[in-house]
Amino acid sequence: MSTVQGVEPGIYEHFKGNRYEVVGVARHSETEEWFVYYRQLYGDYAFWVRPLDLFTEHVERDGYSGPRFRRVA
Repeated sequence: MSTVQGVEPGIYEHFKGNRYEVVGVARHSETEEWFVYYRQLYGDYAFWVRPLDLFTEHVERDGYSGPRFRRVA
């Protein structure tokens, strides 16, 4: 699977501490916008999608400054 903007399958950690498994990156069939398809590694292990730009964005909140998600495995 190819990498899009540095996102590839694996385990990522959200800046608030929870971990997620990225399954892959996909493109919307009509808008061609990129999305990240992932599942939470806690609770009900639900699957989610998030626009790639939001997944990879830099956040500054409550004294934290860095990526929203970072790959850990």
